[in-house]
Amino acid sequence: MQIYGATQLHGAQAVNAPHSTNRTSSASSTAGSSVSDQLDISPAGQMLDQMSQLPDIRQDRVNQIRASIAAGTYETDDKLGKAVSNLLDEIG
Repeated sequence: MQIYGATQLHGAQAVNAPHSTNRTSSASSTAGSSVSDQLDISPAGQMLDQMSQLPDIRQDRVNQIRASIAAGTYETDDKLGKAVSNLLDEIG
């Protein structure tokens, strides 16, 4: 609705006035086309799906490592050297 000052207000109009729609032509054009659903999964959702497909925890291996740590035999000089070497390769 356009307002051109207080003296030139238009009266109440119907919702579709003054425009009209031709429903028969739009209904026939959509009847011929097929409608399909689409599902978009976010990257976070894809990552969660991949994580759910990982194998279960190998509890026997976890127990073995915990026992090695408790005994003080897990952290050896060879393992520490390998970790430092990997870190330096990644940084540089």
